[in-house]
Amino acid sequence: MKLEFCNIEGLTIIHPDVFEDERGYFYESFNKEKFAAHGLKMEFVQDNQSLSHKGVLRGLHFQKKPHSQGKLVRIVRGSVLDVAVDIRTQSKTFGQYFSIELSEQNKTMFYIPEGFAHGFLTLEDNTVFSYKCTNLYNKASEETILWNDSYLDIDWRINNPIISEKDKTGFSFNTLPQFF
Repeated sequence: MKLEFCNIEGLTIIHPDVFEDERGYFYESFNKEKFAAHGLKMEFVQDNQSLSHKGVLRGLHFQKKPHSQGKLVRIVRGSVLDVAVDIRTQSKTFGQYFSIELSEQNKTMFYIPEGFAHGFLTLEDNTVFSYKCTNLYNKASEETILWNDSYLDIDWRINNPIISEKDKTGFSFNTLPQFF
């Protein structure tokens, strides 16, 4: 397993060791001991999976304390542009975002700790997105930042994504209360 650390502290790109032969491939998507040996000590309590068509944008979501979540995300099928926004008010990178393409082909995983809003855009039909969470989902603590907020100026590579009603009514980043 190889790790890359992003320009925003806490975000980690994970390249698993993939074993391929004529039958297909195998890799460990999570091994608590190996992750801990690389300094990634986390306890996961919930796994989620979604299926989305090309052009679907989900996000930017987060949960307020004490229900905030760290997420280990990966793609089972298809590909996404994955985005994490630093919402830790005391962070030197507050308000900055990082984006990465995750795909079935590159098998790259992405760890997003607590204190980040998260979203993704599907780049292919029938994309299966899988993620492990460090805290249980709590509807009352969920918040949404507008995906196209002008302050964040995220390059989503799309003008008219397919989004939910909830994501259409998120709040602007510059009105973000201090949650972290």
